[in-house]
Amino acid sequence: MNKINQENQIVNRFRGFLPIVIDVETGGFNASTDALLELAAITIKMDDDGHLYQGEELSLNVEPFEGANLEEASLAFTGIDPYHPFRLAVKEKHALRELFEMVNQSMREQGCSRAILVGHNPFFDLGFLNAAIERNKMKKNPFHGFSTFDTATLSALAYGQTVLSRSVQAAGLEFDENEAHSAAYDCERTAALFCSIINRWHVLNRDAKS
Repeated sequence: MNKINQENQIVNRFRGFLPIVIDVETGGFNASTDALLELAAITIKMDDDGHLYQGEELSLNVEPFEGANLEEASLAFTGIDPYHPFRLAVKEKHALRELFEMVNQSMREQGCSRAILVGHNPFFDLGFLNAAIERNKMKKNPFHGFSTFDTATLSALAYGQTVLSRSVQAAGLEFDENEAHSAAYDCERTAALFCSIINRWHVLNRDAKS
């Protein structure tokens, strides 16, 4: 492999970390007591020119864990009916196993040693993910326990925006308000935003060195 391709490997770009975009929808704001209801994830890949793009996708509806709290205001906001039969929801442990399998496979393929969660205000998503992992006694968590990449912060720097919809639009991408607040849609738009900002920096940095 030539030097250019070595420099453009994602394992080298992020110090061995593999960015994984995560979005969750929940039954409230307390990760310890409130239900995890939707989980979406997208892997990030890099081409030979050093540009990021979206990889594999995972989107699952999740059953409220036993004894989970469900806030009416949160359900009204997301429009989720946790017990609707057509949700085809899976148990938390099943959802986490599928997530770990996808993430671990992507890490092996790209030579990374650890995953790092990418999210828009990711403290919330990581909190619910970590709580579910602890609740289900999952072992070999591939994600860094507290570090994240925050697209809200990146968007504030790149575009002067922090709200997801406005950040996406400032990046020249489409955002459908009617699709917002589903984990799958917000995750995909966050992934597109993350790739756009990092790719923009890559081009600017490359041109500055020319």
